[in-house]
Amino acid sequence: MTSEPRQQVEHGEAERWFMRLQMGDCTRADRAAFARWRLADPAHAAAYAEVERMFSLAGQAGADPRLRAAARAARERIERRRRRQGLLQRFAGLAAVASLVLALGIGWRTWNPAQPEQHYATAVGESRTLMLEDGSTVLLDTDSVLRVQYRRLQRDVMLERGQAQFSVAPQPRRPFVVRTDIGAIRALGTRFQVRRHADYVEVALMEGVVEVTAPAADGPARTARLAPGEQLDFNAGERWARGAFDPEVALGWTDGQLVFRARPLDEVVQEMNRYNPTQIRLGQPALNELQISGQFYGNDPDSLILALERGWSLRAERPSADEIVLYRRD
Repeated sequence: MTSEPRQQVEHGEAERWFMRLQMGDCTRADRAAFARWRLADPAHAAAYAEVERMFSLAGQAGADPRLRAAARAARERIERRRRRQGLLQRFAGLAAVASLVLALGIGWRTWNPAQPEQHYATAVGESRTLMLEDGSTVLLDTDSVLRVQYRRLQRDVMLERGQAQFSVAPQPRRPFVVRTDIGAIRALGTRFQVRRHADYVEVALMEGVVEVTAPAADGPARTARLAPGEQLDFNAGERWARGAFDPEVALGWTDGQLVFRARPLDEVVQEMNRYNPTQIRLGQPALNELQISGQFYGNDPDSLILALERGWSLRAERPSADEIVLYRRD
């Protein structure tokens, strides 16, 4: 297969996955299948990212369900035409869809004060890209739960579990607020990540400005305004740690990769376990003294095991189909 036909196939598949994920009847099995397809080949991830960028133009126009239905019908018509016309026509078709929705969105009125709450979730090993109704996009990480509700004066998002990256559509008079059970992050137009760890929340800012507010152990609530490149870890007690973050580590998961810089082995194992039904555990507590650096695919625990066997002289036993136990090599 030549390079150009292969690109046509990959982009066609990416577009079909993108449209399937936006449908109201998209199932957990569909999302899991998409995650497997996206991680199977770097070219799949690249093709899907390109399709997302094209369709994000349309998402910024507004979110009247009628407009979205019209856009979906237009996409389906254009997709059929693209199959016949080839790669150049494919990109022209995508641009036409974006133009259609932008035109339909002109004059869209202010949101109703009481929009129904939307619920989103991902399974273990799955990631999902959401196009929210205000034009913002969310990349939802593995095993995560998100609730979204729009109000007249504020856009409310609740991250109940897991991790998400937000690219916020600017609306200066209606802030975008991401809440957890122990704090809130307020943004006007920016890109940032929020992760709910077991005992604390982590916020990392890539672009723009966010303001974080959280209760203190005693006394008034704490507030911090982050600049790009900064990260804040906090809980409802004493923890309030601010500093720079490693962009490769922070952004790795958005491409299906986990990047570690001198992390204790137990932390590395826990992170890999978030993405897989096969669970790794340490057979000897002393193994946690090992510091691990490297880059691994989240859906491929065997790559981590192989690296540990070769680089850190460990051995792996498999007492069951869904369990791997690590020991120091004798």
